[in-house]
Amino acid sequence: MFEQLVKDLTSLSVIGMCKNAGKTTVFNTLVRELSGTRRLGLTSIGRDGESEDVVTHTHKPGIYVYENTLVATAENLLKRCDITREILHTTPYNTPMGAVVLVRARSDGNVQLAGPSITAQMSVLKDEFYRFGAELVLIDGAVSRKTLSAPAVSEATILCSGASYSRNMETTLEDTAHVARLLTLPVQTAWTSKELETPFLKALIRRADGSVYALKEGEALVDALKRKENASPIKVFVRGAATDALFRHVLDRAISLDGAEFTVEDGTKLLLSRAVMERLFARGARLSVQLGTRLLAVTVNPVSAYGGNYSAREFLERMEQRVHLPVFDVGGQE
Repeated sequence: MFEQLVKDLTSLSVIGMCKNAGKTTVFNTLVRELSGTRRLGLTSIGRDGESEDVVTHTHKPGIYVYENTLVATAENLLKRCDITREILHTTPYNTPMGAVVLVRARSDGNVQLAGPSITAQMSVLKDEFYRFGAELVLIDGAVSRKTLSAPAVSEATILCSGASYSRNMETTLEDTAHVARLLTLPVQTAWTSKELETPFLKALIRRADGSVYALKEGEALVDALKRKENASPIKVFVRGAATDALFRHVLDRAISLDGAEFTVEDGTKLLLSRAVMERLFARGARLSVQLGTRLLAVTVNPVSAYGGNYSAREFLERMEQRVHLPVFDVGGQE
C-alpha cells in the first residue's frame, strides 16, 4: 500500500483527525510492509500500542514489530512489551511512565510506544535513531498533534481520517480537506534569513515599495496593518501560531486585504477554521508557508468506534474528490 510512496524518505509521521481514525492500523501496515527492506525506528508522541484506549475504552490494535527494529518508548512500558530487547540508549526525556529509552528488538513481538511529547525533543530523538542505524523513522502522532508533520520533525506525513470524527460524513470530509489544505499551502521564499532573524520577531510587513516594517513590542498586527504606509498589497510574515483570533481582528476592521499574502513558518502553525480561512480568501488575501509540508496521502476508516459507520466506497470516493491526493481505505466495510 505505502512502499512506493515512502521509498525516498528517512522520516515519516502519521497523524489523525481524531481517535479511532485508523492511525495505528496505518502504522502497523507501514511496519509490516517496510520491515523486510529497511531498518525501522519507531516511536510515538503519545502512548500507543495498548489494547484499550484509556480515554474512550474502545479496543485498539497492538503494534507488532520485527527483529532488529529500533524502538523508543518509556522505560516503565518495557515490561508491557513482549519482545526480547537490547537497551541502546537512555534519553534525558521524561514521560509520566519514565524516561524514554531506545532499544533494539532481538525478536518479533508486540510493543507499546510512548516517546517525548515535545516536538523539539522528537527531532533530536530522530537523530539518535539514525546514529544506531535506522534508515526510516516512523512517528506515531497523538490526536490533533499536527506539529509532528512540521518539516523540522518529519520529512512527510500521512493524515488519517475516519467515521469516528463525526456521524455526518460531509463534516468529516470538509474538515479533513481543510486540514489537508493547510498542510499543503504554497511555499513563499520572499523572506530572507536575515529578516527572519530579527530579535523578538512577532511579525514582519513587506510594503509595496519593498521596505520592511517589524512590529514593535506590544503592537498588535491589526494596528500595524492600519498604518497608511502599510496599505495593501503587502506581504506579512507571522512568527508562531496564526490563529482565528489573530485574523478575526484583522477581518473585523476596515482594512484592505486585496492582494495581501500572509506567510507562516509551516502549515502546522496555521490554526485556522474553515470559516475564517474562507473569509480571508473572500477579501482577496492569500496564505503561504516558509517551509512546505509533504502530505503523502490521506487514509479513511469508514468504521466508527461509536456507531454510525459510513459506506466504505462512498467515503473513499468522496475523499478522493476533496483532497486530490492518494487515498487509502484502512477500515474496510460497506
